[in-house]
Amino acid sequence: MNSRLEKLRTVLNTNNIDACIISGRPNTIYFSGFTGTTSFLLVGMDKAWLIVDFRYTIQAKKQVFEGITVIESKDTFYSAINDILKRNPVRNIGFEGRVLPYSEYIKLKERVSRVKEFVGLDNDIDRIRQIKDSDEAEILQEAALIGDKVFSHILDFIKPGMKETDISTELEYTMKKLGAKGPSFETIVASGHRSAMCHGTATDNVLKKGDALVLDFGVVYRNYCSDMTRTIFIGDPGEELKEIYNIVLKAQRAALDGIIPGMSGIEADKIARDIITEAGYGEAFGHSLGHGIGIEIHENPRLSAISMDVLEEGMVFSVEPGIYVDGLGGVRIEDMVMLMDGKLRNFTTSSKDLIII
Repeated sequence: MNSRLEKLRTVLNTNNIDACIISGRPNTIYFSGFTGTTSFLLVGMDKAWLIVDFRYTIQAKKQVFEGITVIESKDTFYSAINDILKRNPVRNIGFEGRVLPYSEYIKLKERVSRVKEFVGLDNDIDRIRQIKDSDEAEILQEAALIGDKVFSHILDFIKPGMKETDISTELEYTMKKLGAKGPSFETIVASGHRSAMCHGTATDNVLKKGDALVLDFGVVYRNYCSDMTRTIFIGDPGEELKEIYNIVLKAQRAALDGIIPGMSGIEADKIARDIITEAGYGEAFGHSLGHGIGIEIHENPRLSAISMDVLEEGMVFSVEPGIYVDGLGGVRIEDMVMLMDGKLRNFTTSSKDLIII
């Protein structure tokens, strides 16, 4: 785990910065191992300190990676930082420009008096997390497999006449039974006309014969997220929804076969988008093809019609084309994948055959 801090120090050196402060939870977990809700991680070129209050001292000492000193703040985080800087002076400090609220930034400038300049690092820190190591890949695979087991269970559970909320409750209960901490985002269960809503979270809507049912869910497992979507049907949905399903499946398979390292997010998105557009449903595919997944459910890279992100070995992301027709319904199929050895390794194993219950 020391290699993570070394990568961070490389970013600091490139930006001519002496140290940085990390307060956002995803980067705190990644660089320190600490999972509590409140802390400041101060990383210098030779040393690193995790500052916590009394509530988290014992937890922090058990969780932090080797080479990080835990400091219990007796007053404020800012005074603790000043005390550290008395013994380890620096000229400037970077911070998470994307994460730190403006009000907190003002406090930082006013109260950490031993620093001449504060520099927003924007996404520079987050980019380190884009490339997953072998340990992260293993955890993400396990998270995806929990999702597969949840899907297998829910297929036996679903019956016509159920409410969407009945299904979302069962999904989330099953996640926890299988070892997950909980859902990685608000579970999407959208049936019938509501399946045309890309983010249709569960309501009291009742499943009826002929409905499309979009199930989009993920788990948090050992601090990492999973994400998958399957669309099934409650009885025969009719020819148009069957056709839409097959178009989406064709687009997804083409993307899974065609995405390679060095591609831009635009090029990856275009593989699936062209197929959907040629089938006459281009305007019904309004979201991007995919997004990075890791400690956060939405990370870089982005696979979209405007994304210049370059796809690299070790990146983990979703591939999730969809078609949504107002008044009829929608279909989305999503797998979580990793770029490895020049191609995609698919972490999601659930069937994509057209399923009618």
